[in-house]
Amino acid sequence: MNIKIKEEARKMKLDAPKLAATAPEQRNRALEMIADALQSHASEIFEANHQDMEAAKASGVAAAVCKRLKFDEGKLRDVLGGIRQLISLPDPLGKVQLERELDEGLKLYRISCPIGVIGIIFEARPDALVQISTLCLKSGNCAILKGGKETVHTNRVLFRIIYESALAAGMPEGCMLQAEQHNEIDELLSCHKDVDLLIPRGSNQFVQYIMNHTKIPVMGHADGICHIYVDEKFDPEKAIPVIIDAKTQYTAACNTVETLLVNRKIAGEFLPVLADQLQAHGVKIRGTREVNGIIPCEIMEEEEFHTEYLDLILSVKLVEDVREAVEHINYYGSHHTDCILTEHQEHAEYFMQMVDSAGVYQNCSTRFADGFRYGFGAEVGISTGKIHARGPVGLEGLVTYKYRLFGQGQIVGDYASGKKKFHFRDFV
Repeated sequence: MNIKIKEEARKMKLDAPKLAATAPEQRNRALEMIADALQSHASEIFEANHQDMEAAKASGVAAAVCKRLKFDEGKLRDVLGGIRQLISLPDPLGKVQLERELDEGLKLYRISCPIGVIGIIFEARPDALVQISTLCLKSGNCAILKGGKETVHTNRVLFRIIYESALAAGMPEGCMLQAEQHNEIDELLSCHKDVDLLIPRGSNQFVQYIMNHTKIPVMGHADGICHIYVDEKFDPEKAIPVIIDAKTQYTAACNTVETLLVNRKIAGEFLPVLADQLQAHGVKIRGTREVNGIIPCEIMEEEEFHTEYLDLILSVKLVEDVREAVEHINYYGSHHTDCILTEHQEHAEYFMQMVDSAGVYQNCSTRFADGFRYGFGAEVGISTGKIHARGPVGLEGLVTYKYRLFGQGQIVGDYASGKKKFHFRDFV
């Protein structure tokens, strides 16, 4: 399928206000119809995914990547659960964030509204297409969706089902668009007049390319170097299950733990026990020479702590206290999600205050960094930036606001001359 992204993006820009003006009941109805259609076309989706999986295996795609490509009954169940959760959430549009009378008869309102046209470029995971498109519909945003070639058949079927259901529910024709060709990415990156935001999901190299080749604002993250610090006041019953889950529950995810920092005071007792558990789960340990003096491991150098493995490999380092742990995380981390395992509340508070990351946790797996698990109805991605949205980006991250000012013939000259004065009275 060959389309002219620039031409279609321009049409979508014109349709964006129409989608923004749809009633919440209509958008929720579209989501219901999408969920029903996905369920009724399950066998068609699975067959398309089987084609993609066979092609991936034939081309030697790594097992960790194949896990992301798979769209089975479990994935379908998850995305349907996300849609149902999304339907239950309050409408994010039209919320009055500020109501202020500047002067008598001159009223200012700040109202939430969609961002407009969002381009989402993602690799591998076909379930991401469902999450992104439904989140965009619920938030009143038009979406240009570009998935990876590895799941071209699955994405094509999913998009058709979703788009046809949206149109049947009365959504405007330009509510979403699918791009399939690789060369369409660069064309999309050049649409800075009509595309309001880009959200890339994929490898570090992929995200960096997007960021460096467009004038469109980009929201997302390039790395997922997540840490767990085991404090001297930790609970062994909590620590090992949390670490194992954070490393092995879904190894290819960006919220998987990559580096373990252990307080020296407890390392001699704790590390041998943990190493046995990690080995039982197939996890390879790489550590400093100091760690190697306690447990067998591959020795790594300090600069290697910048590594994101996305594999069953864990970096381990000993630190003196929570302060040294925080310094390491802020220097080597990606500002994604980091955790402290401790029963000492002051240490926990210090960690949460001082670690400069989108998510800071105490005594739980970093794998909780997810829009669905936060109750956002899935996510379009995770942002490690600090402007507009941070962490898992759900509905609230997909809206902005506009100011509405209602007057009765007032002019600025009267206020500049002193004839009139503002009295700024807030009502909200």
